[in-house]
Amino acid sequence: MKKIQMVDLKGQYQKIKDAVDASITEVLDTTAYINGPQVHLFQKNLENYLDVKHVIPCANGTDALQIAMMGLDLKPGDEVITADFTFAATVEVIALLQLTPVLVDVDPKTFNIDVEAIKKAITPNTKAIVPVHLFGQCANMEAIMEIAEEHNLYVIEDNAQAIGATYTYSDGRKTKIGTIGHVASTSFFPSKNLGCYGDGGAIFTNDDDLAHKLRGIVNHGMYERYHHDVVGVNSRLDSIQAAVLNTKLDHLNSYNAARLKAANAYDKAFEGHENIVVPFREGAPDNHVFHQYTLKVKDTNRDALVKHLNDNGIPCGVYYPIPLHLQKAYKDSRYKEEDFVVTNQLVKEVISLPMHTELDAEQIEFITSTVINFVNSNS
Repeated sequence: MKKIQMVDLKGQYQKIKDAVDASITEVLDTTAYINGPQVHLFQKNLENYLDVKHVIPCANGTDALQIAMMGLDLKPGDEVITADFTFAATVEVIALLQLTPVLVDVDPKTFNIDVEAIKKAITPNTKAIVPVHLFGQCANMEAIMEIAEEHNLYVIEDNAQAIGATYTYSDGRKTKIGTIGHVASTSFFPSKNLGCYGDGGAIFTNDDDLAHKLRGIVNHGMYERYHHDVVGVNSRLDSIQAAVLNTKLDHLNSYNAARLKAANAYDKAFEGHENIVVPFREGAPDNHVFHQYTLKVKDTNRDALVKHLNDNGIPCGVYYPIPLHLQKAYKDSRYKEEDFVVTNQLVKEVISLPMHTELDAEQIEFITSTVINFVNSNS
């Protein structure tokens, strides 16, 4: 059995090596390292893939989220509601812009932001909602957009973990996630479903005026060189990363299909085990692209399981071990522990197993049997 990786980027690269190398060589030959033809080509191809009017590439996913908020002209003190159970970047940019983060609990099945918790958190100062499509699964965008319309709020999708997922409305309509809210952000960190070989990110929107503003913000506020029309930042996707992404975009659907195949194999192996709760899937099969495959383990010492897996050569992750509302940087006297019942339980139970495009049946059998044997012996 080959060595198990949490994410096997080398194995994935070997399969597309010639195409990737050729695309990088093209950039080197042209020396158009910043804002070169490969960036514009990737932008257009991703717009076509997502069926969205505007893709604005930028330097990383955190910048993408921050720039999206900058484009909406939110003011210091404006409240932005987001999920307590997510990576810190989501709340980090809210605080950096001197907005007021409002953390709420998540759904116990999907781990995505709880719609009822959003409703309870809205005040006259609320200006935006940031749903995170966590671990690759679509948040309940239909309900979130209804809330936003009722209260005249912006919706900023954090799509860093779910590119390629398809959202299915109650009437059967389908659309790519990240194209539903007023604006969305994504990350192309190497381990993402669509990842580059460094840092990268992008912003999506169907709003022409907002897109124009965002294009200025990412480039020092310039539309014409040395004419600074808006306050901006320096956040550009470099041409080499765009070349890699453009090559890999052609494979994104097959990459997501491979992840789904691995998830199905995991599910089958854990089927019927009362102390192992497999990821919940809401709606059509393509609503979850499995950036992570995250279990809940019941009546089991999760941290001991982590050590046991590592001792057996199986990498794993705990996303996330500490709720945001308990992080030193984001503590707030307004928060009450009874408002975070689900998150406080999840941080004790979740464990993410290896998930990537190169997993094979032998590896999955070894991983699942090791988990099951430990849980059976320690429950």
